Amino acid sequence: MVQNFKVVDESTEITSNSILGKRLLAQSIRLLEEGNENDDNQEEIQWIGDYSLKFQGCHHVQQWNDDADEDADVRIATKRLVRFRLCPSGSCSANKAAGCNKNYGDYIVDIDTFLATFLEAERELKEYQCEKYLNYKCDCDDDDNKGDDFNPDYCAYDCYAAEGMQSCMDYNPYEEDEDERDEFDVEDYLQCAQFGGNNDRRRLEDGDAEEQDEENEDENDNDEDADEADEEVELFIGPYCAEQGGAVFMGMFTDDSCTEFADDYGGAVYYNTLTGQDLPYGDSSLVSAECVSCLAQDDENNEAGVSEQCSGLYVQAGKCEETLPEETNPDPNNAACNYISGIKIIRKDGIIDSSNRRPNPIMTAVIVIFAMAFCAMGFYVWYLRMRLGKRRKNALL
Repeated sequence: MVQNFKVVDESTEITSNSILGKRLLAQSIRLLEEGNENDDNQEEIQWIGDYSLKFQGCHHVQQWNDDADEDADVRIATKRLVRFRLCPSGSCSANKAAGCNKNYGDYIVDIDTFLATFLEAERELKEYQCEKYLNYKCDCDDDDNKGDDFNPDYCAYDCYAAEGMQSCMDYNPYEEDEDERDEFDVEDYLQCAQFGGNNDRRRLEDGDAEEQDEENEDENDNDEDADEADEEVELFIGPYCAEQGGAVFMGMFTDDSCTEFADDYGGAVYYNTLTGQDLPYGDSSLVSAECVSCLAQDDENNEAGVSEQCSGLYVQAGKCEETLPEETNPDPNNAACNYISGIKIIRKDGIIDSSNRRPNPIMTAVIVIFAMAFCAMGFYVWYLRMRLGKRRKNALL
């Protein structure tokens, strides 16, 4: 997990050509490399170079599971989508959830595609910045001015530790004999995948079995049946959307579509029970709120252009470009506007309510007319009662 990381560059915006935008959405890039997008298409989207990507949210859509072939399979699976915005780079703000409020385009793509290279790019950025900090700030080169007992690993570790840069401290060189355990590779679970922690599960099950035997030796048969049942349970790990869609977490599930959580806490408690460790990204988002520039710099020719990552993402995504200036994009694509507007309405659990709740102008007019007529009728009844009351009083006098 990336935390307490200090960036050497004074710029607050992470540019795609400096690594974070690198290789975003590999599937889209492969489409471009295979020739599905020619030079004419590239010229049509040159305006993207002046814009930045802003993650806006993650949402759930429930749909029929076509892959369900057994009775135990989930019939209604969860599809997860990421919504992002292209904002003018000069006005894109990481501190605003929307990123910007004018001259933007809204887009949507599946979460698997969006996450495919994001974490890899983030890791490369961390390595690049850590190395840059080490070279310019730490003075850990083993040159002639250093003593015979100088250790560059100790130097780097101490330098990072002094600045609180835990993300750069991959290991502790002072503890060479520390226990090594298999690390959780989040990239293995960017798409819903079967949990591979067999060693941890086996160790836990063996310990539980021994305790059970010591407590009650007469129930060995029942224990064996329970162990067999546990072995048949398959667990899966994959990303899911936070309740209000503002973050992407890792969860543990009991089905291969990552729809049914292993417990009421996103599977985090169950994972901890099995492995004795906290589930990575179980309570911290995989995706940051930074604005990512789509401007790419040609190092050889020193010419600016559109990064392959942004162009690939743009091609792959559904588009709603109603608010883009005409001079920016003379031919806007609004094919996904209705769909994107529909996902603005979500329930507390983050699942999209696909019903269209936009008011119908005709029905609104009818309701207003009936309301006005009802008020007028009520006033007329009140007026008649007042007139009749006065006449009765005059007749008595």
